[in-house]
Amino acid sequence: MSDLVFLPAHQLAQMICARHVSAIEVFDAYLAQIFKHNSKLNAICTLDEDNARTRAKLADEALARGEHWGALHGVPVTIKDIFETVGLRTTAGYIPLKDYIPQQDATVVARLRAAGAVILGKTNMAELAGDFQSTNSLFPRVNNPWNLDYTAGGSSGGSAAAVAAGLSPLDIGNDIAGSVRQPATFCGVYGLKPTDRRISTAGSIPEVPGMPLCLRQMLTIGCFARSLEDIRLCFSLIAGADLRRPDVPPLPLDTPSGKSLQDLKIAWIDEWVEVPVAAQIRAAVQTVVQKLAQAGTHVERWLPKDFDLSTVWNLYGRMEAYINNYAQPKDRYNVKRTLELLFRTATQGDKKLRKLGNFNSFLPELLNPSLRGYFETLTERDRFITQIDEALEGWDVWLTPVTATPAFTHRPAWSAIDIEGKSYPHLVANGAYTIPFNLSGHPAVVIPIGQTHNDLPIGMQIVGKRWREMELLAIAQELDKVVGDFRHPLGY
Repeated sequence: MSDLVFLPAHQLAQMICARHVSAIEVFDAYLAQIFKHNSKLNAICTLDEDNARTRAKLADEALARGEHWGALHGVPVTIKDIFETVGLRTTAGYIPLKDYIPQQDATVVARLRAAGAVILGKTNMAELAGDFQSTNSLFPRVNNPWNLDYTAGGSSGGSAAAVAAGLSPLDIGNDIAGSVRQPATFCGVYGLKPTDRRISTAGSIPEVPGMPLCLRQMLTIGCFARSLEDIRLCFSLIAGADLRRPDVPPLPLDTPSGKSLQDLKIAWIDEWVEVPVAAQIRAAVQTVVQKLAQAGTHVERWLPKDFDLSTVWNLYGRMEAYINNYAQPKDRYNVKRTLELLFRTATQGDKKLRKLGNFNSFLPELLNPSLRGYFETLTERDRFITQIDEALEGWDVWLTPVTATPAFTHRPAWSAIDIEGKSYPHLVANGAYTIPFNLSGHPAVVIPIGQTHNDLPIGMQIVGKRWREMELLAIAQELDKVVGDFRHPLGY
C-alpha cells in the first residue's frame, strides 16, 4: 500500500468513504513512510502515533455506522509546529516552549479536525518562524528530500519536506515574508498564501503565550499539498470568520469566472530590476510564458507603474519592525540571536543588494517605536495596497519568480547565498519576490514548473486579486495543466 502516500488528500478521502481502503490502512502507510524516511529529513518533529491511530480507527467505525465526518474523513495530515494542538506539544522551535501543551486547538487545526482529518503530528520549522531555513535549538535541521545537503527552506521547511516526501498529503503553514511560498518552491510542491486576514491566526505563534496580539497585518495562514485540488479543498475548509479573531471579515468564498486559457490576460515578470534571478529560474519562467502563448493565452511582460522595490522594501521593514516589536519575547537569548542575524544580513552579500536589505533604515522603528509612526506606516501601506489593486485590475493574474535562487546548501542562519557568481544577502535572495505581496496582502499560489540542472525544483508564483482565491486557484489549475511539472523526489 506504499502508493497510498502519494495520492492526493481528496482522493484518499473518497477512497476511505467508499470503503476501498480503510483509514487505518492509510494511517499505517504514512506511518511506515515516516519511519523509513523522517530520520534523514527531520521533517516531523513530534509524532502523535497513538492518538492518530485511535482517531483513524474511530473514523472507520463511524463509516460502518453510516456516519461521515467531513471532506477529510480519516485522512492523515500534519501541522506546522507553530499552531497550537490541544494535548499535543507545540514548541515553535523555541526552547522556553519545549514542554508547552496547549489547552485548545488553533482555529485552523480545529477546522481540519471538524472536517474529519487525522492529525499525524507536528512539522519542524525555523525557530519562532524567524529564518528562511528550518533550524532551531530543539530539533535537528530539516533537510531537503531532493538533496539532503540542501535546505528545505523556511520557516515552514518541515511542512514542505513532509508533503514532498510522502510523509503527509497536506500541511498547514504560515507566511509573513514567504514562509509558505519559499519552502514550496524549494521542495517542489504547491503552496498557497491567501489574502491578508482571510484565515484566522488564532492559536498561532510566534506571539508566544502571554504576549499581546501584535501580528495583525501581513501574517497569513496557508497550506501545502501535492495538487491544486487539495490546496483548494484545504483553503475552503479553513477560511472564514472566527469569533476568536473579529478582524477576519465574514466574506463568502468567491465564485470562479470559469475562463479558459484563451480568455485569460496574464502579466509576467522574470526578475525585478534591483534583484537579478538565477539564470535557470529566469529560463523556466520564460518557458512557461512561451507555452502559454502557444496555448492561445494573452501573456505580456509587465510591471506596475511606479513600482519601486526599494520603497516597497523599506515600507515592509518598517511595518515588520512595528508589528514584531512586542510580539517577540525580550529574553536575553532571543535579543542576542536577533541582533546577530540583523548584523549578518546587513554585512554579507553584494554591496548593492545589501543596501536594499539593510536594516539600518528601520532602526528607528525597532529602537524607538511610536504610535504616530505606526499609524503613518499603516497609511503608507494602505496606499500601496490600493496601488497594486488598481494595477492588477486589468489582469487576471501576475506571474513572478518565487525566489532569486533555487534551494541552497545548509549554512549559518542568515548567511549570504552565492549563486552564479553573485552573492545575495540572505533576506534579499529569499524574500525579494514574496515580501511585496505580504505587504500588499494579495493572494499568491506557487506551482512547480521545472528542475535545475542538478535536479532541484523550480517554482513559479501566481499572484491574484485580493479576496479572489477561488478564482486564483481556478486559473492556476488551468495553467498547471499546461506548464505544471510536479514530481516527487526519487527514492521515496
